[in-house]
Amino acid sequence: MSVCIVSFSSRKNGNCDRISEFVSSLYPNAKRYNFSKVKVNACGDCKYQCFERGDKCPHARDKEREILDAITNSELSIFIVPNYCDYPCSNYFVFNERGICYFQKNDELLTKYLEVPKKFIVVSNTNQDHFRQAFRYQTSGEPDVLFLAAYEHGKISTDGDLITSSEVTEDLREFLDK
Repeated sequence: MSVCIVSFSSRKNGNCDRISEFVSSLYPNAKRYNFSKVKVNACGDCKYQCFERGDKCPHARDKEREILDAITNSELSIFIVPNYCDYPCSNYFVFNERGICYFQKNDELLTKYLEVPKKFIVVSNTNQDHFRQAFRYQTSGEPDVLFLAAYEHGKISTDGDLITSSEVTEDLREFLDK
C-alpha cells in the first residue's frame, strides 16, 4: 500500500514529530514529509496568476507540488497536526491555501485528491470543531480524525512524551487499522 505521511508541527522531538516517527514505523515504505523542514512559500506577493492557470503561480516550483502529488498518488494519507490557539497550526493553513494553484481549473485532479483516504491525527487539548471544519477541504466526506489530548494520558503537551503512553500507541494502531 502506498502511504504518504505529513507532519505539520515545527517542534523537533515534540508530540507530532514523535508520533510521525511511530506512524512511519508502521508504514516503512511511506513517503514522509515534515512540512516545516521543506521549502513551501505561503500565498501572496503575486498577481493572482493561479486564478488564470495553476502552473503560473510564482511559487509553483517549491515542495508543495511534490507533497500534493505524493498525497494524490497514495492509497492512504496521514496528516499529523498540532493545536495552536484552538486551531490547526499555520503550516497546515499554508499547505491548504497553496493547493489552489495545484488544483486550479483541474477538477479531475481535485476529485482524485479528495478521494484518497485520509486520516488526521491531532494533538490537542481543546476544541475539535475547528479541526474538523479545516480538514473538510482535504476530503470528499467527513474527515476521519483521532484527537490525542496529553492531559487524558497524564502528560503535559509541551513535554513531547505523549507517544510513551501505551494507550496512545494502541489508539494510533487501532485508528490506522480501521
